[in-house]
Amino acid sequence: MEYQLSNLNKRNVSLNKNQFLSIIGLYFFVLGTAILGFSIYLFLEAIGYTSQMFINWSGQGLFWSLITFFVALFILFIPVEFFDTYSINNRSFKDLLSNIVSVIMISMVLLVLFQLLLSGKNIFLNQYLVIARAVSFSGFISIPLVLFLAHNFGKNIDFINKYSYSLVLLVWTISTQIFL
Repeated sequence: MEYQLSNLNKRNVSLNKNQFLSIIGLYFFVLGTAILGFSIYLFLEAIGYTSQMFINWSGQGLFWSLITFFVALFILFIPVEFFDTYSINNRSFKDLLSNIVSVIMISMVLLVLFQLLLSGKNIFLNQYLVIARAVSFSGFISIPLVLFLAHNFGKNIDFINKYSYSLVLLVWTISTQIFL
């Protein structure tokens, strides 16, 4: 009985600080990239390259494009300055479970946080909310599947283990576009 209890404590899933910060960094990289894309779209709308959906005149489009650009730069510098971890350890089943729990937890908490903070009548803030929602839903649905596939195929293919952070970032960004 005592052996089973001590063995059970060794099997518990624990969230490693570096893995958790790595997942938060991925979330902010994807969020910043999506907002940067929205900034580019607003700039193209302001110069008349696309049909006007969000702006009334070009000055408003340039103003919101610059604000959105600087918000995206700020979000993109958060993981670089504060987290500074760019690797995902996904070698054991324990690492896989902790990564999946981290992704779902972070996506859920930030989804609720953005729902509370960005509710308003401004059309641009509503678009930020739509982008944050898409990033969170992508984190709920596609990233656990990608982590599972990377865990299973990473044992045989060294490329997946070596570039797992970049692959997850790429898939998260692409799947966010599907949810937009």
